[in-house]
Amino acid sequence: MERAYEELVDFIAGGTTPSKIIAFRPSESSKNRVFDLIAWKKNGNLSAEESSELEHYVQLEHLMRLAKARAQRFVS
Repeated sequence: MERAYEELVDFIAGGTTPSKIIAFRPSESSKNRVFDLIAWKKNGNLSAEESSELEHYVQLEHLMRLAKARAQRFVS
């Protein structure tokens, strides 16, 4: 199973432009994975590995939000 954040890592590694950063949206499968991880965390059923996966995704999501805000400067 691919971890939810690997999609974002692949996107960054593939090279990009400010417009592509702004347009980036995670796939439905990645969103579903994160929703599952959040639900499991709320229910106390999250393993240590899954907790680490969720934390990595949250960190990258924060980074991506910052990148999108910064990319706006280059396309305006």
